[in-house]
Amino acid sequence: MIDMTPYDSQMLKGLVSFLLLDLVAAETDYGYSLVVRLHERGFTELTEGTVYPALSRAEQSRWIDAVLVPSEKGPARKYYRITPAGNEERLRARAAWQRLAHLVDAFGSHPHQPESEEK
Repeated sequence: MIDMTPYDSQMLKGLVSFLLLDLVAAETDYGYSLVVRLHERGFTELTEGTVYPALSRAEQSRWIDAVLVPSEKGPARKYYRITPAGNEERLRARAAWQRLAHLVDAFGSHPHQPESEEK
């Protein structure tokens, strides 16, 4: 498991949908497995209570489709797959994140120098 530097959970909330779209674009999967995959990538603060509502919002936005698949070990599982609209949103979100990260990095590397006070 990757050890992440502590981060602000509010920042992460804005990325949950993007992270889920990225995972589902790579592989059709069911909710709990997506939580496990997020944890394996270091996002251990993302719980089922965060992921399932985000999946529901993504489904309502038509970014993902859900298909019930029978399970040999219990009730049918809801598998999620990305839609063309979801892929467009994933690419848009990735580009937006990259632009924002670039701006934040540039902001931090050029600290504001206070103007000298004249006396």
